[in-house]
Amino acid sequence: MANENKQSCATPYKTMIGGQALIEGIMMLGPEKKAVVVRKPDGELEEQVEARVLIKDKHPLLGVPFIRGVFNFCSSLANGVKALMYSASFFPEDEEEPEEPSRFELWLDRRLGSEKAASFFVTAAVVLGVVFAVVLFILLPTALTGLIGLFVPLPMWLRNLLEGVVKVVIFMGYLMLCSRMKDIHRVFQYHGAEHKTIFCYEHGLPLTVENVRAQPRHHPRCGTSFLFVVIVVSILLSSVLFSFIEVTNTFARMGLHLLLLPLIVSITYEFNRLVGRYDNWFTRIMTAPGLWLQNWTTFEPDDSMIEVGIRAFTLVLPEEQGKDQW
Repeated sequence: MANENKQSCATPYKTMIGGQALIEGIMMLGPEKKAVVVRKPDGELEEQVEARVLIKDKHPLLGVPFIRGVFNFCSSLANGVKALMYSASFFPEDEEEPEEPSRFELWLDRRLGSEKAASFFVTAAVVLGVVFAVVLFILLPTALTGLIGLFVPLPMWLRNLLEGVVKVVIFMGYLMLCSRMKDIHRVFQYHGAEHKTIFCYEHGLPLTVENVRAQPRHHPRCGTSFLFVVIVVSILLSSVLFSFIEVTNTFARMGLHLLLLPLIVSITYEFNRLVGRYDNWFTRIMTAPGLWLQNWTTFEPDDSMIEVGIRAFTLVLPEEQGKDQW
């Protein structure tokens, strides 16, 4: 465990360190390092620490506001999927015999090598995840609203409003259903441990189980809030666009939604950075809906989960005090 003076910030400030809940573990991303800590079935902690190379350091143009959002979002997804697959490897499904690699997996391993093959599967998982989210939260509401329009004539303003309502309903329904699944519930408990650990550090307290346990589990810079703002921004932008351009064809509307997606992610990324940096009446109002949604994506962790959060956070703290300041 790191020294005590590295476990709290002497003067409380908001940190850029963020994380993600995994299967029986937590990933933390610091300004210099990425750490994954998993509680193995035997109760021991497995740690994986890697140096981070930020996109903006390799390609400065990709660090420019309103350009960086899409690339940082994709990078976060890739890191998250890779860490999730790593944590899942410690909890294989109950099988009498190990499953043989498929012909496709063997072919990839021969052609690319094991490391590149693993990278391929991570990339494929990221792409499939993005496609699933786009279809479920963006295209499906448009298709359902278009289907209703076939039977009931809808003026453009009503169609835009109904499309937005359907997006919000599907998003909330998805979160609520996930929160009721036993395995996902445990992941959401680790999500709570991640938030509490970050809050404890930001309040300038030593990272102990007792101090972390007392912190709130809802954090304004959570990924849940980000996704919710993506939905809201998509509703606002599409409503403005379709107010000037009356598009009634469902497939044309889907295409325009896809074209708007990079802009939506970019605006949302900058918005979240803005409200995450300040704490005033305006930012509290702006973050309130996302915090409310965290009632379904974060749950109170037990002490063993908090220990994982503390360890993962400690591993990514920079040597230079304050280098992680938001």
